[in-house]
Amino acid sequence: MKQKKHVRFDWAIKRLLRQKANFNILEGFLSELLKEDIEIMEIIEAESNQETEEDKFNRVDILVKDQKGDLIIIEIQNSYAIDYFLRILYGISKTITEHMDLGDKWYKVKKVISVNVVYFDLGKGGDYIYKGTTKFHGIHNNESLQLTNAQKKLFRKEKVMDLYPEIYLIKVDNFDNVAKDGLDEWIYFLKNSEIKKEFTAKGLKQADEVLKVANMEDPERREYQRFMEVLSDRASMALTIEVEVEIEVEKRMKIEMEKRMKAEVEKRMKIEMGKRMDEVEKRMEKEKKEVVANLLNLKRLAEEQIAKAANVSIEFVRKVKEKMK
Repeated sequence: MKQKKHVRFDWAIKRLLRQKANFNILEGFLSELLKEDIEIMEIIEAESNQETEEDKFNRVDILVKDQKGDLIIIEIQNSYAIDYFLRILYGISKTITEHMDLGDKWYKVKKVISVNVVYFDLGKGGDYIYKGTTKFHGIHNNESLQLTNAQKKLFRKEKVMDLYPEIYLIKVDNFDNVAKDGLDEWIYFLKNSEIKKEFTAKGLKQADEVLKVANMEDPERREYQRFMEVLSDRASMALTIEVEVEIEVEKRMKIEMEKRMKAEVEKRMKIEMGKRMDEVEKRMEKEKKEVVANLLNLKRLAEEQIAKAANVSIEFVRKVKEKMK
């Protein structure tokens, strides 16, 4: 497998970007994403972003505080998680509560921005960047709820939505590798672990040097190689499961289709047999009537003899006899 020139972004966050000297790289990424100049004051190690053995290769997150005091969660998820939307909610809620002291007034609730880089198809949608915010609209007049001047002064925010968490979803695999602006250049790097010479996005110039595999010490390079091997193994396992599931689904669909076809054939045969039986019964009924009528025309035979000769009941003979009068 060909070695990429630059390390993956999730590895960089685990090992390199937590160093204050490299804050400018993360600042560049966040500035391009949030469309404003972000300055990282500190990286916070809290319970919500501690690495566990289970998440060692699958997930990485980092919590930073910017110059405005807002908290920014950056989380990278490699493996498919059907309930990931709710994981985002949990992470935001936990971060808010962890940074509230008992007895604090509500205006001290921190603004949280959740940035999620996912390497799987989350939800149903073809874009590669989604933003979620909280807005209030009047049910009757569709009016947007605004902050009062006093609230703007207290919160130091301009809009109600500025008080609530913002959620960014970056679906890396949906990116078409065509970089049209600085943010796209970052997404290109997230997807391909490659920084092109012509890229000019904030932070990428520094990242080009800091995140080169060639600049690693031997022990760190071996650890990174192990990290990449685990990701490849997990991707292979996921692909294997997907293929096996598809085969099993196709097998079950084939069995179900065969059952349906068999049931349909039996149904049609039953209908056809029913029709034929009806025709036979009608024909036999007609033939019996003709035999009885012929025998009745002889006049000499009694009803019992006619019934016996025609293999019918006496009642049947009498009915035919009545119709002939």
